[in-house]
Amino acid sequence: MKHSLKKQIDSYVSFKQWYIKILQDFNFNYQKDCEAREFLSRILEEKNENWKLESVLLSFKSLIQNKKRIFIYGCGPSLEETVDYMIKIQEKKKISNAVNLVADGAARLLIKRRISLDGIFTDLDGITKENFDKAKYIIVHAHGDNVINLKHFKSEIINFPNVIGTTQVEPVENLVNSGGFTDGDRILSFISSLLLPKHELYLIGMDFSHIVGKYSKPEIRRNHKASPIKLKKLQYALQIIEWLMSRIKNPAYIINSNIISDNFKNLTLEMFKEKILDD
Repeated sequence: MKHSLKKQIDSYVSFKQWYIKILQDFNFNYQKDCEAREFLSRILEEKNENWKLESVLLSFKSLIQNKKRIFIYGCGPSLEETVDYMIKIQEKKKISNAVNLVADGAARLLIKRRISLDGIFTDLDGITKENFDKAKYIIVHAHGDNVINLKHFKSEIINFPNVIGTTQVEPVENLVNSGGFTDGDRILSFISSLLLPKHELYLIGMDFSHIVGKYSKPEIRRNHKASPIKLKKLQYALQIIEWLMSRIKNPAYIINSNIISDNFKNLTLEMFKEKILDD
C-alpha cells in the first residue's frame, strides 16, 4: 500500500516500547494478542465487499477535521455530573457542534442523554449489542483477553458499515495499530495524526482515580473502588496521554477532575461553561 491514511495512523513502531513495557509489567500474553488480531481480521474479511478500511478512515478523518472542538469522554466518576451540566447550560447545541468520541461504556450514558455519538472506541466489555449502532463509527479493539467478546459481537461487526478494527501488535492489512492501552487513551492515540492546529481537546470523565465509574461495565450499578490492577491500568493510561500531549501540542483541557498535569489545563465546570459558550 502506498501513502495511505492507514499508514499515517499506524503507530506500531513509535508505540512499541510502551507495548513491550506493558506486556512485561502486566504479564500479558503476546501470542494471545496476535491470535485476537487474526480473529478480528477474519471477521472483517466477512464484511460486505464494499467495506474498505481506507474509505472508512478517510470519512472518519473528514468528520474529525470538520469541527474545532473534540470532546473525549471516559468512564470516570465525574462523567455523569459533567455531562448533565453540559446539557443544562447549553441545551446540547455546543455538544452537537463538537466531535463526540467516547470510551466504551461512557457511550451508554450519552445514548441515555440523547447526545449524538461520532465514535465509540471499545474492546466490547462496556457496551451492549443495543449500543453498537448508536454511533457514526465504531472502533473495535482486539487483544488477548477479549476474543470471547469479539465472538459475541461478530454479527454486529460484520453488519455495521463504519467499523474500524485496531490491534496492539503489528497490524495486518485490514487493521490499524494506532497505539494506546485503554479505550480512553486509545482515542487520543488514534486521532493524534488527524489533528489540525485549530483543534481543541476536552477530556471529560477522564479521572484516572482510585474510583471506577459505574459506566465502565454494563453490570455495574454504582461507582466503586478500583482494584490494584485497574488502578495500575489507569495510571498507565494517564502516562500515555501525557506522552501523547507532549507530542501533539494542541490545547487540551481536563474537565471537572483532580488530575494535575503540566500537559493539561484543568477547568472547573464554571470555567468550562465560559470556555465553550465563548463563541
